[in-house]
Amino acid sequence: MRIIIDGFGGDHAPKAVLEGSRMAVDEYGVSIIMTGDKEQILSCAKENNISLDGIEIVHAPSVIPVDAHPQDIMTEYKDSSMAKAFELLNEGKGDAVVCAGSTGAMVVGASLMLRRIKGVRRATLAPIIPSETGCYMLMDAGANVECRPEMLVQFGVMGSVYMEKIMKIASPRVAVVNIGAEETKGRALELGVHAMMKDSDLFHFTGNIEPRYIPRGDADVVITDGFTGNVILKLTEGLGKMIGNALKDIFKSSFMGTLAGLLVLKKVKGFKKKMDYTEYGGAPLLGISKPVIKAHGSSNGVAFKNAIRQARDFVKMDVIGEITSSMEQLRQQNKERQNDGTV
Repeated sequence: MRIIIDGFGGDHAPKAVLEGSRMAVDEYGVSIIMTGDKEQILSCAKENNISLDGIEIVHAPSVIPVDAHPQDIMTEYKDSSMAKAFELLNEGKGDAVVCAGSTGAMVVGASLMLRRIKGVRRATLAPIIPSETGCYMLMDAGANVECRPEMLVQFGVMGSVYMEKIMKIASPRVAVVNIGAEETKGRALELGVHAMMKDSDLFHFTGNIEPRYIPRGDADVVITDGFTGNVILKLTEGLGKMIGNALKDIFKSSFMGTLAGLLVLKKVKGFKKKMDYTEYGGAPLLGISKPVIKAHGSSNGVAFKNAIRQARDFVKMDVIGEITSSMEQLRQQNKERQNDGTV
């Protein structure tokens, strides 16, 4: 299997990308096609004694800045490492793309160069986030600030497929973020989504979910508009860092605190690993006709390795094919409702 990876996406590129690629080749048996400035990649690999066996480099002279306009990937930065990665995937020279670069440029580039699955209104960024009982998928996490009810229904379909195939959750619970659990709560968006989802047999819809119950693990797929989802994502990241720093302060505050820290060190390490985003790798960009994984901008080598594993499983489990089939069923279901006069 050939995984294409943007060699200059992320805060620690290309070193972290090379480290993750090396580990992925050795552990997963995949081959890597890395895009970016060839001379810089070769120099970085040599300086850090990283073998390039199983890693092919495809030259791309520029990098799209994180603050560039997303549409610039199609014009000013069409020779960038990210654009080249999408071009190679579109030409069938690889099986999936992993990138830690600009989210906006990635969504635009993937949507225009790779196209969306037939019937999908918008591609959605869907990170996997740890919860008290395991993990959940949050969608959308920022790709679509404004959404219509039918878009969120599609998110639920796609998220359900992904969580079942990749995370091995049987009949994933799909819920809509709202200010209350009652069916009558929320804006026009939430009311419309609830009405469209409650009788569908394409997923296990459990109704509305209040944000305080999301970390508890009361849903496996949490759907909302991109503005709300991005707020939830960043608040979760911030709270995680705050709790981690607070624990460090407690354990370092005194001799007794240090002693207590040593006594619970094993459990603390287990908790830290459970809450570590690098264990999940990245966020799939669902709705695109080919597998695309958005790695975190601050990804280290381990995070890139796990993102490559995630891309491998994406391809192996034919998630695109399953989503395509489910979207066809959704179209048929909507057509029948229209004929029946129920919508």
